[in-house]
Amino acid sequence: MLLSFLLLILGLTFVSIGADKVVEGASAIAKKLRVSDLVIGLTIVSFGTSAPELVVNIVSSIKKNSDIALGNIVGSNIFNILVVAGLSAMIRPISVKYSTLKKEIPLSFLAAVSVLALGNKGNNLPSIITRGDGIVLLSFFAIFAAYVFEMAKKDREMFEEMEMERLKNISTWLAVLYVVGGLAGLVIGGRWIVSSATQIARALGVSDKMIGLTIVAAGTSIPELATSLVAAVKGNSEIALGNVIGSNIFNIFFILGISAVLNPVYYPTALNVDIALLLIITVFLILFSRDLKINKIEGALMVATYVGYTAYLIIRG
Repeated sequence: MLLSFLLLILGLTFVSIGADKVVEGASAIAKKLRVSDLVIGLTIVSFGTSAPELVVNIVSSIKKNSDIALGNIVGSNIFNILVVAGLSAMIRPISVKYSTLKKEIPLSFLAAVSVLALGNKGNNLPSIITRGDGIVLLSFFAIFAAYVFEMAKKDREMFEEMEMERLKNISTWLAVLYVVGGLAGLVIGGRWIVSSATQIARALGVSDKMIGLTIVAAGTSIPELATSLVAAVKGNSEIALGNVIGSNIFNIFFILGISAVLNPVYYPTALNVDIALLLIITVFLILFSRDLKINKIEGALMVATYVGYTAYLIIRG
């Protein structure tokens, strides 16, 4: 038990320091590349913090354990919106760019719709997300990547002279080292947190089902949570929200696409409820963002919704 507590503290330390360095390094890279923090949040940060989901899904697909592969993605996306974005907004209201409201969030909605459509192809349910479906998802990801590239080009054309005082004299190589090292700290620290919390819960008599529905379900989203919370504290809402939306798009179009290409993914009909929730909360994210801000009350509503969803999962078993 003592070792588990020490590992938990060490994991939290790694995650805290890693998140701080990722945000600082990513923001510096954005300025040096003359692109917005949103572009960096949608790409480097969101892809990096999705590394745990990518590893879990590739291993699950190779082992033909598609329940974990699909459940991990849907669960992580719900957690990202309700908890990561919700808690970030509770710390400090999140400013939303117009392009995020009109393009990126609707694209994450399209991603969820695509899973629902591919998982319910006709009357012969349960369905399978085939290798061909995986290629379709990867094609959507290629379109998203091209869109972000165009956004970056426009940023560079419009960017004024860099504000050197905001760079804190961080060199390019050090900024990259901050991001890479920070992401490594997030992944390693996240694994230690999940492992130690699971051992502590078992020692306290908590059932494996409860552990699976809570600690492990949220475990792969620890990097997103830590990074967005640190970004919110520092007032960098573009990275905070870009990380959430980018991760959700990356999870479905790229990670699920890769998973399906490796091995067709079984789609259980019970997942329709979770996908429906993902669609609903994405719509609410759009509604909350209409005034280009997600305030603290809206953030609290999102977190409360996740508490209710977790209770539903426990009852559903």
